[in-house]
Amino acid sequence: MPDTITAPAALITGATSGLGAAYARQLARAGHPLILVARDRPRLEATAAALHAEHRVRVEVISADLATDAGVDAVVARIDAGLDDDSRFVGLLVNNAGFGTRGSLLTGDRAGQEAMVRVHVVAVNRLTQAALAPMARRQRGAIITVSSVASYLTSPGAVNYCATKAYQRVAMEGLAAEVARRGIYVQACCPGFTRTEFHARAEMKTSQIPGFLWMDADEVVAVSLAALERRAPVTVVPGFTFRAIVLLLRYLPRWILMRATRRYQATRGVQQYGPSLE
Repeated sequence: MPDTITAPAALITGATSGLGAAYARQLARAGHPLILVARDRPRLEATAAALHAEHRVRVEVISADLATDAGVDAVVARIDAGLDDDSRFVGLLVNNAGFGTRGSLLTGDRAGQEAMVRVHVVAVNRLTQAALAPMARRQRGAIITVSSVASYLTSPGAVNYCATKAYQRVAMEGLAAEVARRGIYVQACCPGFTRTEFHARAEMKTSQIPGFLWMDADEVVAVSLAALERRAPVTVVPGFTFRAIVLLLRYLPRWILMRATRRYQATRGVQQYGPSLE
């Protein structure tokens, strides 16, 4: 890890499972103090205790639901505490919290769809904006937002998922240009199929997805952190296969992509299911 981010703490949302837990493990191994954010306090505290015992790093926990104003406020307050206090400075923000839902926009759970927008968009925007001020003051820091290959898709049955993931990617791409001369690194990590609890929680079918398309969470995070270390371009797509897919999606006419997506969804009978992309 570069010297600019080794001393400051890393704040990770959605830190108790999947990619968030992998970020926590790998950053703790590199000696970062951690601030872990998740909803499940017992699991959060167990994760923190295990990381501290194994890596002897300081680990703070914040139990917060990022779909609520109160939850986001609690995390923003912790970030703000580092504006003037170097010992509390958050030098690396990992916006990882997120989820998928089952059902189309027409028939799906309204509360779940709204919560997705709040977690993927509102919370990411607020936490990122809060982190920028102390980073800009010190002319150093990094922000990683976990988007998805789905950010390049328009998928029936996953309207808000694809849209909110696209927001994350595009926002980070724009932000990277804004802060390029302020010593702040920005990354949109766009994984494809990743072995996590994500799919089971969203009740998504994954049995027909070829094994070679899957990556482990630790593999994805290793690619992301390696890109951070070398200050790679903002959009990071782990895995050669998915980099090729994204290259195709970027240049394929949208009408062809939309027609192909509709046909694929119809043949599989999954019109009401979101994509199984992390």
